[in-house]
Amino acid sequence: MSALLVRDVMSTGVVTVAPDLGYKQIVDLLVEFGVSAVPVVDGDRRVLGVVSEADLLHKVEWGAGAHAGLFERRRQRLAKEKASGEHAEALMTAPAVTVTATATLTEAARLMELRDVKRLPVVDDAGNLVGIVSRRDLLRRYLREDAAIRTDIIESVLRGIMWIDPVEVDVAVADGHVTLAGKIDRRSSAQIAVRLIHRVDGVVGVTDDALEWGFDDTTARLGHIDA
Repeated sequence: MSALLVRDVMSTGVVTVAPDLGYKQIVDLLVEFGVSAVPVVDGDRRVLGVVSEADLLHKVEWGAGAHAGLFERRRQRLAKEKASGEHAEALMTAPAVTVTATATLTEAARLMELRDVKRLPVVDDAGNLVGIVSRRDLLRRYLREDAAIRTDIIESVLRGIMWIDPVEVDVAVADGHVTLAGKIDRRSSAQIAVRLIHRVDGVVGVTDDALEWGFDDTTARLGHIDA
């Protein structure tokens, strides 16, 4: 069963900025390339941070002459510090939240949710930038054709992992929703198969009401022998 990785959906033509690039030049780049954030990288393409529209808007909100108070809340203090920044190094959010190219889409999605970010710079083992992945990119797993999803279920899940003869189970896929019918020898095998099918890229749901089993081994109990 194949699982899409970040490298399968990421964009490799990444717009980046150097730490010393000025505020106005960063704004011009965002507008020119139609992006909402850019990674800040050094000469070796190591990711130092990310400058987003939100970072740049602090200057609009607070003004270039804003001064952070000693006892202000941390978030407000950082916002005022960025409002006074003139170059990417002072404007960026750092350290950047990054992901590796070999991470699964599920791992990337969870990281985005946990850190409340819309995109992740993709780095190699040395921390060098190799791409960028956005929330929209993660949705590509659901763009697979129904026929490809069905083949993956039959060949990878039923035949490959479960050793179930595909003749025993009818698999229908419509708009990513899988409907299963037929008969499997054990109830536990049917439950495992359904869980695995849920993980197949492109599957949005599984209906198994018409899937039967010959023996319910989930309720079987081992009796004990009295001494």
